[in-house]
Amino acid sequence: MNDATPIKNAEGPETGAMPHNIEAEQQLLGAILTNNETYDRVAQILRPEHFYEPVHGRIFEEAARRITANMLASPVTLKAYLADDEGLKELGGAAYLARLAGAAISSFAAQDYAQMIYEMHLRRELMQLGTEISSTAARMADTGTPSEQIVEAEQALYKLAETGQTSKGFQSFLNAVTDAVKVANAAYQRDGGLAGTSTGLTDLDKKLGGLHRSDLLILAGRPSMGKTSLATNIAFNIAKAYKKGKLPDGGDGAINGGVVGFFSLEMSAEQLAARILSEASEVPSEQIRRGDMTEGEFRRFVEAAKALEACPLFIDDTPALPISQVAARARRLKRMHGLDVLFVDYLQLLRPATAKDSRVNEVSEITQGLKAIAKELDIPVVALSQLSRQVESRDDKRPQLSDLRESGSIEQDADVVMFVFREEYYAEREKPSDDKLDAMAEWQDRMERLHGRAEVIIGKQRHGPIGNVELSFEGRFTRFGNLVKPWQQGDGGF
Repeated sequence: MNDATPIKNAEGPETGAMPHNIEAEQQLLGAILTNNETYDRVAQILRPEHFYEPVHGRIFEEAARRITANMLASPVTLKAYLADDEGLKELGGAAYLARLAGAAISSFAAQDYAQMIYEMHLRRELMQLGTEISSTAARMADTGTPSEQIVEAEQALYKLAETGQTSKGFQSFLNAVTDAVKVANAAYQRDGGLAGTSTGLTDLDKKLGGLHRSDLLILAGRPSMGKTSLATNIAFNIAKAYKKGKLPDGGDGAINGGVVGFFSLEMSAEQLAARILSEASEVPSEQIRRGDMTEGEFRRFVEAAKALEACPLFIDDTPALPISQVAARARRLKRMHGLDVLFVDYLQLLRPATAKDSRVNEVSEITQGLKAIAKELDIPVVALSQLSRQVESRDDKRPQLSDLRESGSIEQDADVVMFVFREEYYAEREKPSDDKLDAMAEWQDRMERLHGRAEVIIGKQRHGPIGNVELSFEGRFTRFGNLVKPWQQGDGGF
């Protein structure tokens, strides 16, 4: 079919056992160099590291760089850029590039060849991974327990299944730039809207740009501020809006909303579901608990339950989970059902993989683990956190970063830190006695102004502004919503 001869690899005959197809690599590269449009057919399948012969990977990378920059990639144009490549010199330099072009296959067969090269790469990675798992298990001196080794092996297998490689290592700036352009394009396609997943709360989305992939977001607050309610509201909004379709990169995934995982370490799955149903059906949660509902309310409750059956919201209410198990279970959920956003309620109830000498070190391991999950699974992770009691001793009860329990590691590892604050809660407890008429009138005015209002204070945002977002809050249904501004009231008034 062609006159290109297989390349002898420098590692010698031993490497013959590793699956590879040098001829396929040569002929595919030849097709790209003779018809640059062939690259578009294989760009979603192949990356430079998938080639068995390292020189081929470097030729593919340089060709990709030129083609994506709308420049010609041919044996002549690549010659200057690869002139100093020692590996290419050994194979004949510019003459080898010309031979590749002469060995080109039809561009219609390019995808089949690319798929073959990719599958050979996967087989090599699987063999390498199997060897590593076997040797690790055989070393009795290792400190890791068999269960920890299983988690590590599962993590490596997941990476291989998702990304085609067991470890990422360095990537070229070209790949990083391409990924950044994809994110910007996704936001542009939404009419300059969100780069991330919408929370369903308009003003919060404007401030955050949605929930961004690989970000760790901390949602903190004192008891009774509504942090669990806000988390369940956002989780429900995302799951309710879920719509699957074709992504810009050609794969399948969530084009709106997303699949949500919720680790509820404090409340049972049934209690969490009751909260979500209360919001959806507009029946107070305490009435749902007692079964004290009118016929109309019960009908709304049942209808809401039916409508929510199809929502991709998965709840795990196992208490006191170690952070390694959270990672393993999230990985499994993404593999089986998909996963676009993960919630953890709340991080102080998680356990470290191994006991530490101080609580600060334990929390540090947990926050680092949550950030690692966000990066590995390429999803936003929203973790709830408690605040220390020092908030209560101040006149201004608005929380700040220093109020986070074990705040050093939480503040350091998080991309976004948000606080839920309801001044109404504190104002209710400052009610003056009935005989103080002036104070009572002032208190009533204040309560009227604060009623049904909540704030989300963004204390840290790595990629955006900090500031306050006002929300509405309906305590009966534990529901946060968009606050109607004065100029938005009436029939389209200004």
